[in-house]
Amino acid sequence: MSKTKKMVTLMMFSALAIIINLFESAFIPPIQFGIRFGLANIMALITIKMFGIKEMLVVNTLRVTIGNLLKGVIFGSPFWISFSGVAFSSIAIIVFHKLKTSLLFTSIMSAIFHSFGQVVMVIILYNQVNIIALLPILVISSVATGVLTGLIARESLKRIRF
Repeated sequence: MSKTKKMVTLMMFSALAIIINLFESAFIPPIQFGIRFGLANIMALITIKMFGIKEMLVVNTLRVTIGNLLKGVIFGSPFWISFSGVAFSSIAIIVFHKLKTSLLFTSIMSAIFHSFGQVVMVIILYNQVNIIALLPILVISSVATGVLTGLIARESLKRIRF
């Protein structure tokens, strides 16, 4: 793949991740306790499989930064909570990608780490250690959402020609 085609594809993946994130925020209400599906993570999973770690980090960084900028919460506490979740999630994707686990397992672990990252940031920003009580609920929901995003990413990869 040429350098230009790769760059255009990465920007398209970043744009899709941003659009999915904005769509989910605007039109799909959180379940309980702010739980969301995390559909934008599909693009991170596809990107790491198609291109690699650096490129996945670009897509995730652009997604969280531009997405929060467009929502009008750039550098406020929602940004840092989101950024922390994406950072933890990205670390999980990298680790499990290097361990060559299945995309589905990687997606589940990514969702779980995303929840941990957000909980850590809430504790730091608001000094609310009691939020740890929500972790069992968040982990269970992360397994479900991780399965969903992992299955969608896996099926999407089957249909992408590269």
